Amino acid sequence: MRPDVTDHAFDVAVVGGGPAGLMAAETVARAGKSVAVFEKMPTFGRKFLMAGRGGLNLTHSEDFERFVGRYGARAGALAPMLAAFPPKDLVAWAEGLGQPTFVGASGRVFPKAMKASPLLRAWLARLEGLGVQLRTRAEWMGWGPDGGLLINGEVVRARAVVLALGGASWAKLGSDAAWVPTLEGEGGAVAPFRAANCGFDVAWRDLFRERFAGEPLKNLALRHGERVARGDAMVAGYGLEGGAVYALAASLRDAVEAEGRATLMIDLRPDLPVEVLERRLRGPRGGQSLANFLRKAVKLSPVEINLLREAHGLDLPSEPAVLAAAIKAAPIVLTGVQPLERAISAAGGVTFESLDGLTLKGRPDVILAGEMLDWEAPTGGYLLQACFATGVAAGKVALERLEHEIPLS
Repeated sequence: MRPDVTDHAFDVAVVGGGPAGLMAAETVARAGKSVAVFEKMPTFGRKFLMAGRGGLNLTHSEDFERFVGRYGARAGALAPMLAAFPPKDLVAWAEGLGQPTFVGASGRVFPKAMKASPLLRAWLARLEGLGVQLRTRAEWMGWGPDGGLLINGEVVRARAVVLALGGASWAKLGSDAAWVPTLEGEGGAVAPFRAANCGFDVAWRDLFRERFAGEPLKNLALRHGERVARGDAMVAGYGLEGGAVYALAASLRDAVEAEGRATLMIDLRPDLPVEVLERRLRGPRGGQSLANFLRKAVKLSPVEINLLREAHGLDLPSEPAVLAAAIKAAPIVLTGVQPLERAISAAGGVTFESLDGLTLKGRPDVILAGEMLDWEAPTGGYLLQACFATGVAAGKVALERLEHEIPLS
C-alpha cells in the first residue's frame, strides 16, 4: 500500500492528469477545497506535451459563433461551457502563467515559446502552490465495495470525483479507453470511438507515391459536399493528411464508412478565379512541355502538376478553359480511413444523453470532463479549448456538489 495515495479523504479527487483534469483541479483548489490528481502515467500532461511539438495551438481567435460551430453535432452541448471559459479566458490564463501568446496568420493562438513544456511546468507549480496533491503512477481501477475510488488497488475517499481519462487516440501516452467497461457498468452510454483528425487512403499510382510521398500541398481549398476548408495538406504514402484534410475529416470519414469512398475536390489555386487562370493559360506556350508551361504560367509545383494527373488522368487537357477548370476542381477519391491509433484525436465517448449535465445518472458524485466525452473537433485550437472548458465546468460542478454534501470526517 502506498501512503501517498491511500488513506486520504479529499473534497475532490481528479482522475487523469491532462488539461481537462488539471483545469478541474485548479478550479476546485482556487475555491479553497482539498483536491488530489491521480495520473497513471509517470508524468502529467503527456499528450499535452505531444501537442506542443507542433507549436501548441491553444485556441483560435475567430468569431465565437463560428468557433462554436466547429464542434458540429455537439456544438449545442459544449456551447455553454465554451461561453463560460472562452478563448480569451484561456489566453489570459496562459499569460497569467508567464506564457505570452500571439495570433498567427491563420487566426490560431500559440504561446510565444511555441511549446508546451514551459506552460506545463508553471501550471504544475501553481497547482502545488494551491495545495493540490499531484500523484503519478496512480492507476484508477474502478470503485470499491463502498463506492470509494480504487487507486492502485487501494481505496481513496472523496466527496466528489472528476474523471478526465482521455479518449482513445495516442494510447501510449495514456489515452487507451480502458475505462469504457467500468463506465458502461455505471450506466454511461459510450459511443464507439472512431478516428478523428486523421488521414485518408488514396490509391495513388506507384510512381506518384514513390516520388511525392512526404511532399506538402500549400494553400489549398478542399471541398466535400457543402463543406469547404482552406489550408495545407500533405501527400502520404497511403494517401492524404494535414490540417485542411482534418478540417473535413468528420464528413469524409462518415462518407467512407457509409459508402466505401468519398470524393474530395481540391482547388489548387483558390485565390485565382477560373477566368484569371484561363487567361494565363491562353498565353504563348511555345515549345514548352505542359509541365513547364503550368509551372511558369500558374506557378504549379511538380507535386501539384502530378496531383492533377492523378485526379484527371495522365493526359491533362490542353484546352485552356478545361485545364483551368481542372486546376480549380481536382477530384481525389478517398477509399479508406487511417486507423484510430494513427489519429490525432478520436470521436466517440460517453454520450451527453447518458449524463445529467456532466455527472453520471445515478452517480451525482461522479463528473466527467475532456476527451472521454462524446465530441470531436478539427485541429486549430478547438481540441484543447474544449478540454480546458470542460475541465473548468467539471470543477464548478464538483464545487456545487460539495455545497450539498456533508463533509467527510
